[in-house]
Amino acid sequence: MEQTSAVAHVTSKTWESEVLKSDVPVFVDFWAEWCGPCRMVGPAVEQIGKLMQGKIKVAKVNVDENQEIAMKYGIQSIPSLLLFKGGNEIGRTIGAMPKESYLKFIESTLAKA
Repeated sequence: MEQTSAVAHVTSKTWESEVLKSDVPVFVDFWAEWCGPCRMVGPAVEQIGKLMQGKIKVAKVNVDENQEIAMKYGIQSIPSLLLFKGGNEIGRTIGAMPKESYLKFIESTLAKA
């Protein structure tokens, strides 16, 4: 697994072990190189990875390189950020937002899960 800072880059080969079998919730950023809003979200996702280290895992999935994962979860537009717990999707948010909005989304979704 390629690890850059606090964010795991997940592929279809590592999806199950990194996301579905994770013992902590996983916040997954579905993105692509050509997507402007995705590039804007990147630094916020990195910061969330550092801020929430130990509480959740943060991962990125390149939809161009891992289309079967994107299709399985019905990713229609990117950036799409999904939260998984115990192998199940428990929430999703679509579109670029500031870091604080993502943190609120994660905390409120986990509180309900």
